[in-house]
Amino acid sequence: MRVLVVALSAALLLASPGLAAEREACSQRDTLRRPFFGDTHVHTAYSFDASAQDTRNTPREAYRFAKGEPMGIQPYTEDGRPTRTIQLGRPLDWVALSDHSELLGVVRVCTTPGLDGYWHPACIAHRNFPVLARTLTATRTLILKGRFGLGLCGWSGENCRRHRGEVWQEIQAAADEAYDRTAACRFTSFVGYEWTGTVGDGMNLHRNVIFRSDQVPEMPISWVDTPSAIDLWDRLEAECVGGKPGCDALTIPHNSNISGGLIFQSAGVTSPEDDGMEIGAEEARRRSRWEPLVEMMQHKGDSECDPVAGWSGDEACGFEKLPYDRFGAKFTDLRERQLPTAGNFVRDALKQGLAVQAKHGANPFKFGVIASTDTHIAAPGLVAEKDHPGHGGAGIGAGEGVAEGFPDDFEFGPGGLAVLWAEENSRDALFSAMQRKETYGTSGTRPILRFFGGWGYPEDLCSQDDFVAQGYAGGVPMGGDLSARPQGTGAPRFAVWAMQDPGAPGSPGRPLQRIQIIKGWREGGALKEEVIDVAGGPNGADVDLATCEPRGEGARTLCAVWSDPDFAPDSPAFYYARVLENPSCRWSQYVCNAAKVDCEDPTTVPEALAPCCSEEHRPAIQERAWSSPIWYAP
Repeated sequence: MRVLVVALSAALLLASPGLAAEREACSQRDTLRRPFFGDTHVHTAYSFDASAQDTRNTPREAYRFAKGEPMGIQPYTEDGRPTRTIQLGRPLDWVALSDHSELLGVVRVCTTPGLDGYWHPACIAHRNFPVLARTLTATRTLILKGRFGLGLCGWSGENCRRHRGEVWQEIQAAADEAYDRTAACRFTSFVGYEWTGTVGDGMNLHRNVIFRSDQVPEMPISWVDTPSAIDLWDRLEAECVGGKPGCDALTIPHNSNISGGLIFQSAGVTSPEDDGMEIGAEEARRRSRWEPLVEMMQHKGDSECDPVAGWSGDEACGFEKLPYDRFGAKFTDLRERQLPTAGNFVRDALKQGLAVQAKHGANPFKFGVIASTDTHIAAPGLVAEKDHPGHGGAGIGAGEGVAEGFPDDFEFGPGGLAVLWAEENSRDALFSAMQRKETYGTSGTRPILRFFGGWGYPEDLCSQDDFVAQGYAGGVPMGGDLSARPQGTGAPRFAVWAMQDPGAPGSPGRPLQRIQIIKGWREGGALKEEVIDVAGGPNGADVDLATCEPRGEGARTLCAVWSDPDFAPDSPAFYYARVLENPSCRWSQYVCNAAKVDCEDPTTVPEALAPCCSEEHRPAIQERAWSSPIWYAP
């Protein structure tokens, strides 16, 4: 009888799509886990702000590109052929696409000859004046929450709703085709989309929604359909987690740097007038369930911390920052009075989470860390600084003005990568890694980073062959909570190890400069932070800006076992690791060098390349990685 029950259970699992048994078992499984590199933020031609001038590539092409196949991009010839081909030097392990759920049906109508509404003025503008059209469309739909009616979507929107459903089915089909269900487990695709919450003058409340399996809601739930992120979670609970067997989901907030300080306030925010809305106990608990991760960096800037916002003594905070705190300010003269404040950044949110926990017993900002690209040319993982073609989707279209200037907005960059520590490359294993926050983000390179916290790691752990096994056995990995402090024990110990990006043929990885641990804590009602170098340090390395050749030495690996000398048992705290590489050239410096710009000779500086010689230009950067935090609670 027992054998029969087991057999029937197995048969039911195999018949239930979206569960673990939907695929063959992976032939390679590592109980100590491996790092899998991916991208959670990828737009294709299905997004309203990825116009024909940016990309004509669909989800299928995006997945193929992620696997290493070449792909044509802008600019296009008159007969529709791309004039440039791109290819990843190193394929990704996994990808979640994130086309905007808003306007999926409108984009289909506007780009498909013969459909009702194709000749609507909004569609004509979309095809012929994409930059203007995307601005007007974003204002109407994302900020005013207006819908296109008669002539395009119909009186009740049925025309666009029908085509929206068709596109959603195509997104699912592309993910299904791309997912490697064989024992080789070479590539994992996730069904996902972007919920594009926007209020005021472009204050960003965006979330990417990722589903665990192929069991998903009938329609993607959009910002137009839901007043706030809390309402999004309500709908996901009703239509997915609690309403559809095998369905699970999480949401990832991104671009807090241009949220006008709202994204880390209450998730019930529906307008700028809600500024200051407090987070209650129920929301704190729900948010920690629905949002286990936060996007630290992407194409439109870094969101870790900012020296302008009040951090002193952490020069590394000046990395890839935008000069405004909301997207609307990019197109106005209000930049000076809209510089980012502390509330736009992840580090401050981690500290604020400690304060909310002290009040309500739950931490809404217990975030794990990732990074991604936010590419709008369907090019997941395209993060190399050299030959960056631009990711499009905002401001000028990707590739516009290449001959005379920069291929993308000057202040933007190629973006980063999300790394998941998992036993195998499958949807279940990777999604579980996201939920437990055993993740880290990089600014685009691929260093390997391990971070453990416990109470009794030996001082010489770095020299032992079983560093990882002892890390798990004696504590918790990144994203975890320290166990209760054993009686008679002093401060917690943290074991951190990093290896430089191994690079690829023709593109060697940069040596490491240092590992830092960032501590945040609550003491007597005050929120504090500190940055500590624990391995490596200033090494004099730099980069020759004229040739972009690196100079100086660095480390291939760095490791440390660090104990907090200022640990206070009654103070809640978090700790995360940051790895800094030796300096290298920023993408914009490669463009300036290729154009032979000499800032000492004005005749070599065309107007389109004037930013090469501006005070704002950062010709060199330090690529980096950020671990998810480890938390301590009294």
